[in-house]
Amino acid sequence: MQKTFLIILIIFGLNFSLAQNSEALADSYYKKGEFKKALIIYQNLNKEKPYSYKYIYKLVETYQQLEQYDEAENILVQRLAKRQNPTLLVELGYNFQLKDSLTKAEKLYDDAISYIDAKPNYIYSIAKKFEDHSLLDQAIKVYDKGKLLTPDKNYSIQLARIYGDKGNIEKMFSNYIDYIAYKPNYLSNIKRAISDFISENKTNENNTYLRRALLKKIQQEPNEYWYEMLSWLYVQEKAYNKSFSQEKALYKRNPESLDRIIELAITALDDNDDETSKDIFNYILETTQDPSTALTAHQYILEIDTKNASEKELKRIDETYNALFKEFGKSELTLPLQLAYGQFLAFNKKDTDSATSFLRKSLKLNISEFQEAKVKLLLADILVLQEKFNEALIFYSQIQMSLKNSTISQEARFKVAKTSYYKGDFDWAESQLKILKSSTSQLIANDALDLKLLISDNKFEDSLQTALKHYAKADLFSFQNKTDDAISLLDKILEEHKGESITDQTLFQQAKLYEQKKQYNKAEANYLLIIKDWREDILADDAHYYLAELYNTHLTKPEDAKQLYEKIIFEFEDSIYFIEARKKFRMLRGDIIN
Repeated sequence: MQKTFLIILIIFGLNFSLAQNSEALADSYYKKGEFKKALIIYQNLNKEKPYSYKYIYKLVETYQQLEQYDEAENILVQRLAKRQNPTLLVELGYNFQLKDSLTKAEKLYDDAISYIDAKPNYIYSIAKKFEDHSLLDQAIKVYDKGKLLTPDKNYSIQLARIYGDKGNIEKMFSNYIDYIAYKPNYLSNIKRAISDFISENKTNENNTYLRRALLKKIQQEPNEYWYEMLSWLYVQEKAYNKSFSQEKALYKRNPESLDRIIELAITALDDNDDETSKDIFNYILETTQDPSTALTAHQYILEIDTKNASEKELKRIDETYNALFKEFGKSELTLPLQLAYGQFLAFNKKDTDSATSFLRKSLKLNISEFQEAKVKLLLADILVLQEKFNEALIFYSQIQMSLKNSTISQEARFKVAKTSYYKGDFDWAESQLKILKSSTSQLIANDALDLKLLISDNKFEDSLQTALKHYAKADLFSFQNKTDDAISLLDKILEEHKGESITDQTLFQQAKLYEQKKQYNKAEANYLLIIKDWREDILADDAHYYLAELYNTHLTKPEDAKQLYEKIIFEFEDSIYFIEARKKFRMLRGDIIN
């Protein structure tokens, strides 16, 4: 008995496996457009399983691809004679539509829609079948009727998607908003769904639709999720001050956490809206009772104030740091503030001796191994700033040994390579960079690859490696904030090593330094030279993108920017700038982004 049962199981398994393989083969033929081959297999599968709707539909689709509409009709009519199924009515109607018998098609569509009066459980399957054939108006009718027949269910998400496909963005937003009211916990999903339909441009028609709808909802029913949604829209438009107003309203209603407001402040700061960011951090200071949160806010405010600060302002900022240490002490809690102060002393006040002395005291605190590594990393950076390379290398190496395979260890290894490069020890630098190509941090891996290519492409240009040494020294000057010295040394390379492989890299690096000094016309000239003379080299797409950004943001030449973005789209499809270039090109062209 057991043997017989086992044999039956094996036979059943073999048949099931053969059916699966046959179906996969038929599907493959169908996708490749070999419809006659697919048809034979689907016919056999349908004979084996005559009650399977799956094979019925595949047979019908294949007949339709072969324009054998009568055969498709016969199959559908025969099946409908056995059992009325509204999705088959839709399929039969579509078959008539393909034959240009539109009156018959419309009649069958109406019959399918009427079917849900008695059996509303077919709403989803009928609507889905209409959608499969891009019969979107009929699908809308099904869902609208479903709202009346089954008021306990919500079809807004399906309607929103359909209206989006139809290009009716206002109704799409309206239905998504209805769905948020129905299921507020879907808010994040809805944000993702609509993000492609709005842009940074607040005057964009789509943005206006959504903003009006949300403001209306806030007036009618001021629930938290409407404020959150409106805040999110303002962030997309980079209107961080308006987003802040919504976040404050949210916080007053539910004062549990300032995390969202802190995140907004950092987002504004990253987008160079220092004024709004500082306002938000000041609000956090006024509101929070948590010392750690207050310290974070203080630190960001000081870093904002430090940008472009005069000598007098730098002195006041120094006093503020020390007043905070007096209030909060120097401990593990204030270590981020101590690191910020060390950075401030070395890179802003240019008092490297005080910075190293201060940070060495931080190392003596009761801090974790990771925190100690953070202090050592900054200390080593400052030693590089002082050109005390060997001492810096000791600190970097200590980090590598103490926290092997960590991201901070990989960062330290990259800085070992960069310091060796500054010293002119290109072989050792290159050996370290080879290891970092597989770094778990994509940013470190990319930086390592860029530096390795710079060295390998140019170290054999001349036996003394003069141009590469000058370039590395200019790079060091840039790190030391000696921008004028860096520009002058890069000029020397362009004069004395004209036409060598390092020329385009020199022009590009110099252009970025000109931008820092707001000498935009000089930067423009460098980018144009790269585009003219090195259009086939590795920096061609970089030059196109940076020049486009320069035209778009500083030189007010939107038409020139648009042309450059367009060139990236059509001539540099593999560029890392492709997606941003396409987005900005479409915005400059005035497209409604969706």
